[in-house]
Amino acid sequence: ESKKDYTLQYMVDDVTSDKHYELYSVLDNGNFAVIRMSVENFKESVAISNQFYLILGVVVILITTIVILFFMNRYTKALLSLADISKRMSKLDFNVKYQGHYKDELGVLGESINEMSEKLEETITELKSANIELKKDIAKKEEVDEMRKEFISNVSHELKTPIALIQGYAEGLYDNINDDSESRKFYCEVIMDEADKMNKMVKKLLTLNQIEFGNNQVNFEHFDIVQVVRTVINSATLLAKQKEAQIEIDDYPQIYVWADEYMIEEVVTNYVSNAINHVDGEKKIKVSLKKTDKVVRVSVFNTGKCIPEEELDKIWIKFYKVDKARTREYGGSGIGLSIVKAIMESMNQKCGVLNHEDGVEFWFELDIEN
Repeated sequence: ESKKDYTLQYMVDDVTSDKHYELYSVLDNGNFAVIRMSVENFKESVAISNQFYLILGVVVILITTIVILFFMNRYTKALLSLADISKRMSKLDFNVKYQGHYKDELGVLGESINEMSEKLEETITELKSANIELKKDIAKKEEVDEMRKEFISNVSHELKTPIALIQGYAEGLYDNINDDSESRKFYCEVIMDEADKMNKMVKKLLTLNQIEFGNNQVNFEHFDIVQVVRTVINSATLLAKQKEAQIEIDDYPQIYVWADEYMIEEVVTNYVSNAINHVDGEKKIKVSLKKTDKVVRVSVFNTGKCIPEEELDKIWIKFYKVDKARTREYGGSGIGLSIVKAIMESMNQKCGVLNHEDGVEFWFELDIEN
């Protein structure tokens, strides 16, 4: 194949003065091949091409700028959102979550932050719960320590007087201070009486301790509360006569309740004994039962002095005595009402005290038969 040479030359038409470019070459057969293009047309084509490429360039730049701004705005918002979430998480606010729906790197980061937030919230919640439990344990320990100190102090105080009396009268007997039989008998009675008081107090403390620490199992039974109340009243009749007091109770039909019969008998006994020991004025004691749809309220009222309002809540505390001299006089230790409170709480029932114009009323409630 022969090589073809092309020649490009600038030409001016002598007649029309048109300027043009000619590209010509000699073919293999000896003919000429000529391509002519007007200079003006060429310039117009170049101008159009330049204008097209300029417009195309501007459009590409605008589109590129818009795309870049769009993605920058998207990523900037996502980054600012993640920064805000991190800032709020640092302040232990875990309610805010990353809301992005994209699955790109920022989306993965956002999901990771959400998971971390949930785990941190769970961990901090567990720590708070543990801290609350720890505070409760510490408070309970402090309360137990305080109760232990108070218990030792109260027991020491309660035992100090009877021990001193027993020691004094025993020494008197030993030294034969009085030779007559009446004096010796009196000394022995004092010693036996004080020893009996200490024995009763220790027994009550053991009972209270068993109830408070759940060692005394509650046995729920179905029994007639009216019969239990009448039994206690019959047992206390002699003591009431000695105090010149009169116990009254209306004629009630049978009322069956669900409770521990032995414990309830202990509650009624404490209420009746307490009423007898504090009765005054007309010296009347009234035991009543009031039945409602779900419970029966047993009340023991005695005429006498009212309990000061500021001390109504304190009478249930161990060793607390409103009238210390009178309590000591009848051999009370201030434990009876504490036992009542502990018994009723062990059965999840209510008890309380009310002041009246002429006396005081103690009450408790029990669930009746369904």
